[in-house]
Amino acid sequence: MKLVLVTAVEEFQKEVLKIFKKANIENFSSSDIDGYKNVPSLLMASSWFSGEKNGNESTLFFSFTEKEKIDGLFVLIDEFNQHLKTNNPLKAIVLPIERFI
Repeated sequence: MKLVLVTAVEEFQKEVLKIFKKANIENFSSSDIDGYKNVPSLLMASSWFSGEKNGNESTLFFSFTEKEKIDGLFVLIDEFNQHLKTNNPLKAIVLPIERFI
């Protein structure tokens, strides 16, 4: 068993759900997150408006699943990213699970 994490900008949420379905990953969770790219901490610290939101609305998907399904997921994510017209590719990582109940 492995843990797969996928991040996507909010605009691609429906596409990620389709990708998970094609990869036969039926059990997963998601959470809304703010994504940032190369934002210098000095600029953030000197913001005139402390409540100002500088990030992009994104979604984090995660699933505990079998390696074989993750391999298929990565193929589908790679195919999706090859046809993007934006600079916001889907990102994915896999973490091993040593123990679980």
